[in-house]
Amino acid sequence: MKNLFTKSAMTLAMLGMATAASAKGYKEVEVSDGGSFVGTVSAGAAEAETRSYTISKDPEICGEGSREVPFVQINDTGMLMNAVVFLTDVDEGKAFNKDEINLTLTQEKCEFAPALGVMANKGELTAINSDHTLHNIHTYEQIGKARRTVMNVSQPNAGDEVTKVVKLRRGNGMKVECDAHDFMHSFVYVAKNPYYSVVNADGGFSIDGIPAGTYEVVMWHGFLGEVEVGEVTISAGGEATMELTY
Repeated sequence: MKNLFTKSAMTLAMLGMATAASAKGYKEVEVSDGGSFVGTVSAGAAEAETRSYTISKDPEICGEGSREVPFVQINDTGMLMNAVVFLTDVDEGKAFNKDEINLTLTQEKCEFAPALGVMANKGELTAINSDHTLHNIHTYEQIGKARRTVMNVSQPNAGDEVTKVVKLRRGNGMKVECDAHDFMHSFVYVAKNPYYSVVNADGGFSIDGIPAGTYEVVMWHGFLGEVEVGEVTISAGGEATMELTY
């Protein structure tokens, strides 16, 4: 994401990427005859939830009136949006998608983008302030109902940029807020292995290249939390299917 000016800098960056992609306890290896895991995530008992915040600061930049923040979105067929399905107990397997190791989070018109980001544990989170006003990005590791500060940085000027290596200890995601504007919210799923899938617009998920074996399945949602689904067994070259309900 940053310009590299020397061969030595490029080498160090590549080594850093390899380290980021190999979270503790996970080893990247070539996977032959990997299987797949597909299905859908329905909302179940979860209900759509949007919260309204009064824009009481910087209206010339942030807009006037109120900001509606959709924390829980459900599509027309009852599928839960912005959920992530992932596998745990994966000791080794395919490499991370290089485009999802690091994440850039922008702050423009007092709004975070993306609203749901994805990155690898030990990857780099870059926050950019594009507004001519003070933002203070504050990210929290989500650990059940508790949370732990990961990044807390003031960015007073447009063009301010900060990059931090994210190392989550126990959680699988982060809540992102701005301490200067209480209506700014987003979430980040932090992957500890590359076997995850953000549900699509139809509520479907798909994970491929999985070594044969039995794994724990977990559903994650930034606002609703985590649900442990149970086990799935993947056969070599096979496909396992689950219709999940939150």
